[in-house]
This record gives sequence, structure tokens and C-alpha cells, in this order.
Amino acid sequence: MDTTRYAATRLGAAVLSTFALAACSTLPDSSPGADAARNRLAQLQADPQLARRAPEALRDAEAAVREAELPPRDSEQGAHRVVMAERRIDIARALAEARLAEDQRSQLAAQREGARLDARTREADVARDDATSARSDAEDARGDAELSRRQAETARADAARAEQANADAQARMDELEARPTDRGLVITLGDVLFRSGEAGLIAGVAPDLDKLAAFMEAYPERTATVEGHTDNVGRGDANLGLSQRRADSVKAYLVARGVSSSRIVASGMGEHAPIASNESASGRQQNRRVDIIINTAGDGRR
Repeated sequence: MDTTRYAATRLGAAVLSTFALAACSTLPDSSPGADAARNRLAQLQADPQLARRAPEALRDAEAAVREAELPPRDSEQGAHRVVMAERRIDIARALAEARLAEDQRSQLAAQREGARLDARTREADVARDDATSARSDAEDARGDAELSRRQAETARADAARAEQANADAQARMDELEARPTDRGLVITLGDVLFRSGEAGLIAGVAPDLDKLAAFMEAYPERTATVEGHTDNVGRGDANLGLSQRRADSVKAYLVARGVSSSRIVASGMGEHAPIASNESASGRQQNRRVDIIINTAGDGRR
């Protein structure tokens, strides 16, 4: 009788153990929904605009998701863990989005500087008791006023210097008898610089060229074109070559007095650009000339 009872007891224990093992084997490794919660959290953590604005809430959400990923004791515990993880994620996202919105509002406020200036005027009535702040504002205002005064003085001085420079330039141009044209300032030198048929400058007859060299030195941003012209007496090709050599002589004279060669272009025009009739001696004399065209400052013309 005792042997039968003992065997039955052992059999019942074995059955219970089998059921327990079967129940354990059916429990999932993590709670249903934990993977979805992990994906939602990963998306939030990967958003640079949101992740850095709620670090503590994200740590809480991370902890909750990790707990949801643990094997649950039962389905009820698993569901509860997933719900808590989802709530932590929602809280972290809401907090991050609220802070992002606040930052964006701050940026917009910075752009409305004009409106903020008006608001500061109204705030001055509220800040009467803040003597330290008031003194600081007053000092800032005095500093701004002093800066404005200095800037105004500098502007007036710059304007005076510019006016004087323009006056000096005009005086030099008047001295050179330069006339304004669409091409620039034109200085015309007659045929007194050269002997008939020659291209070498006559010694001691170039005071205007000395004045021009001084002008070019004073205004290094300016460039010039030297054009040689002849009348129509003689062969056209000979006149063209003579006009080029004369233009080259004038350029060489200016370069010898310190004007950079790169600022001067020498061009022979021959008999092709008369300013008077070649039918008379006086007309031919006017056509035998050297024109120097100075570019207008800043316009790039020569």
C-alpha cells in the first residue's frame, strides 16, 4: 500500500514538472510590442533636432525599452512593460518637440530686432527699480553716442579728403587742358614735339608730358592710351608707321619718368582719324598730333 502511494506521488510530481517546463518554454524572449517600441525610440534618438533637447527623458525611455525587451514573467507583465516604454518615448518626444519649438521661437524673436527695441522702451518703465541695469543701459547709450560722434567725424573727414582729392585732380586736368569725352579725358599735343618726318622727341619741349607723368604717378589707378596721328601727305603706310613710332616715343618718355609700362598703350592711327581738313596747311597741322586718352577713374576705359 505504501509502495503504491509513493509511486503515485512520484508520477504526479513528474507530470507537474512537465507542465511547468512546457509553460516556461512558451514564454517569449521579450514582450510583444517591444521591437516596435525600440524602433520608435531609435527614430527619436536619430533625429539631431530632437535627441539633444531631451537627454534625460531619452535615458528614461531607453531604460523602459530595455525592460520591455527582457523576458516577461507573464503576458500581463510584458504588456505593462511595453505600455510604460511607449509612454516614456511619448514623453521624451513631446518634451523634445516643445523645446525645439521654443528654440525656434527664440530664433524668430532674434530676427524681429525692431520690435524688440520698442519692447525695451516699454520695459524701461518696469525696470525703474533696477538701478544697476539702468546705469548699465545709460553707459551703453553714452558709448553708442560717442561711437556715432566719432563715426560722423570720420565720415566728414573722409568726405573732405575726397573733395580735396577731386579738386586736386580737377586742377591737374585743367593744367593739362584735358577735355572730357566718351572715351575718357583727352589731352591733345600738337606737332611741336617732333621734327618733320621724325619720331624722336625734341629735347626740352615736353613740359606737358612731365605734367602728365606727375598726374599718372599721383593717380596710379588710371591708365592711358597714346595715339599718334598724321596728315595725309605722303604714303599711307609710311604715315601709319611714323604715327606708331611717335606714340611709342611718348610712351617711352612717360615710362622713363616712372609710369609703369603696363598702364600705357601706344597706338599709331596714321592719317585715318583727322580732326580738320587736310586741304589747308592749318588743317594738316591740326591733324599732325598726339592724343593721350586717360581713363575715367574706376570705369575701366582707356
